[in-house]
Amino acid sequence: MAINTLATETLFQRTLDKLAVQEAVTGWMDANAGQVIYSGGKEVKIPKLSVQGLANYDRDNGYVMGGATMAYETLTMTQDRGRKFQLDAMDIDETGFVTTAAAVMGEFQRVHVVPEIDAYRISKLASTAVTAKKAGMVTYGYTPGAANTSALRKAKEGIKAVRDCGYNGPLVIMATSDFITELELELAGKITAMTFSQGGINTQVPSIDGVPFISVPSNRMYSAITLYDGKTKGQEAGGYVKGTTAKDINFIVTARTTPIAVTKQDKMKIFTPDQNQDADAWKMNYRRHHDLWVLENKIDSVFVSIKDAE
Repeated sequence: MAINTLATETLFQRTLDKLAVQEAVTGWMDANAGQVIYSGGKEVKIPKLSVQGLANYDRDNGYVMGGATMAYETLTMTQDRGRKFQLDAMDIDETGFVTTAAAVMGEFQRVHVVPEIDAYRISKLASTAVTAKKAGMVTYGYTPGAANTSALRKAKEGIKAVRDCGYNGPLVIMATSDFITELELELAGKITAMTFSQGGINTQVPSIDGVPFISVPSNRMYSAITLYDGKTKGQEAGGYVKGTTAKDINFIVTARTTPIAVTKQDKMKIFTPDQNQDADAWKMNYRRHHDLWVLENKIDSVFVSIKDAE
């Protein structure tokens, strides 16, 4: 019986979308896209709510009318990335295609797609804070483990900076393993763990003052990245590298509701060897749009600790 390519495409797409949220260290940001309107393509509409403050109550005339406006801002996902893969028909018969293709696409997602999405989101979040130049929200020149420098103090300073800007809701700290290690050494036997939920999976993570620490590989903690186009000489491997002027990040403290992250996979396409006009092989086309935004009124809820000097 011929393979049902439509059903397989749908299955792969759902599985890879779920994997992207669960395995990305920034997967928790996708929950903030709940009110985002997406109708396909690369455009999304993000709601922006604005209300006026309190006014004096008048015993004769009652309440002063206040203004409340809800408008949708149309934004464009700047990241439009993709790849195609071929599996030779002589090596894979029809019955083995699903298993082999699932292994290929799963590995591709884990090794390349997820790290790139993470690195892009983190660099976008950091660069937003750096560009905003709000006093006290970006610090430079701290190396975890440096003499007479407390990792605990640095973390608490970051938390305090966001709290002082008026945000009292849940926070998240994304930090390198070097920073978390120093923190755990300082608080040996005293650091607490808490449950952190992401993509329907609960995990135990270290926490300070009720703020969870998410461990992020250091090669995703850059203030800027360079994306390879997959075609230019030297860029054939695709993926990303640290930007030429990028700085290493120690940790980022942010309100959990601040980063609005959207990642959408266009319909995955699978061509059988009979449909493929280029080769006697199965062909899979993969394409993903994604981006991250911080609304203007939430920029002061992001604190960044940078390892390098300014």
